[in-house]
Amino acid sequence: MLITSTELKANVGRYLNRAASEDVYVTRNGKIIATITSPARDKQAILDSLIGIAAANPLTLEQAREERLAGQ
Repeated sequence: MLITSTELKANVGRYLNRAASEDVYVTRNGKIIATITSPARDKQAILDSLIGIAAANPLTLEQAREERLAGQ
């Protein structure tokens, strides 16, 4: 969920409740300045899953660069 800092100030309780089930991104002048997340989310499990993805598809620095440039 994406909200402005003004909206957060006006309805902080509502967005704290929402943060229990989803990330709430706070913007100011169109840029994300903060994220409100639930401490109950298992961040280590998320990190482990990302490391597993990276380990399954190892790339050299040059291969990663070529892939990135090909997507432009």
